[in-house]
Amino acid sequence: MTTPLKNWIIYFLVVPYNLQHSEIGLKNFMDKLFKGSWLHLAFTLRGSIIPAVFPRVILVGIFGLIITILYNQGVPIFFPKLEILIPSILLGLLLVFRTNTGYDRFWLGRQTWGAIIGISSHLARQIWVNVQEKTPQDRVNKVAAMYSIAAFAVATKQYLRREPINEELEDLLIKSRLEKITLVSNPALEIALWIQDYLKQQHQQHNLIIDEFQSLQQILSSVVDKFGVCICILMTPQPKAYTIHLRQLTLIYCLTLPMRLVGDFGWWTSPIIALISFTLFGIEEIALEIENPFGRDFNDIPLDNLCDVILNEVEGVMKLSPKSPKSS
Repeated sequence: MTTPLKNWIIYFLVVPYNLQHSEIGLKNFMDKLFKGSWLHLAFTLRGSIIPAVFPRVILVGIFGLIITILYNQGVPIFFPKLEILIPSILLGLLLVFRTNTGYDRFWLGRQTWGAIIGISSHLARQIWVNVQEKTPQDRVNKVAAMYSIAAFAVATKQYLRREPINEELEDLLIKSRLEKITLVSNPALEIALWIQDYLKQQHQQHNLIIDEFQSLQQILSSVVDKFGVCICILMTPQPKAYTIHLRQLTLIYCLTLPMRLVGDFGWWTSPIIALISFTLFGIEEIALEIENPFGRDFNDIPLDNLCDVILNEVEGVMKLSPKSPKSS
């Protein structure tokens, strides 16, 4: 027996034995090997499209089995030239275009919320540093305005998810405003209007000079513009005619596929077309999953976490003690 072969035999016999009798153990070794690895992710169901497409895949597989049974009973049902009906490359290009369109919407939503975080943080810093405090009430009003920035993000999230005003805003808005905001159709814009009124009042009370007031107005307008981008993503989905036609083509392709393969693959036709249909249905389902990135699905943008980031930024700014121009 050659030396390399002996080494491999010793390796495969000794290593499992040592693992079973070591402190780590074989189970812990396998957990460390596969947890978070490519294989672990490949067999993960949470967040995958398997639950959504599995019923369709089973139905297509059953249809392929029926076609196979009929073929073996002598029914002339083998038509290899059906490939010209819907070319595979054409259907593939349509599915790729559909997925890219959905991902563009997801990426735009992600970029927009990233900008909302940055602009909100910048707005909070500028208000905290530039608005002077001459009375205790000025301090109270400034803190309320700061929390209104975080409330704007929360209201934006709830509006995009078509959710009613809930307890998330109770700690961010005073009671009178919380009661008022439940009566308006767009709470986020109402909160932005309150911040704008606050800046105007501070300018009129000479707590904010004109240059800083204009700069803060521009920053506030920027974050409202990002809200408009999110609304555009939400209100302009993929044209329904394109989605319907693509699903019709995919269904026709999957139903004619067993008639093209049954003569060559026999009883393997059913599992083969089930695997192919899983690929096609999965790509289309991914596009549908990411088309609206503002929901609560596993693959959507984590808006709850992003709102927490903005709140933490606001509270972090309020822990600072900037010197006023007079004290410097």
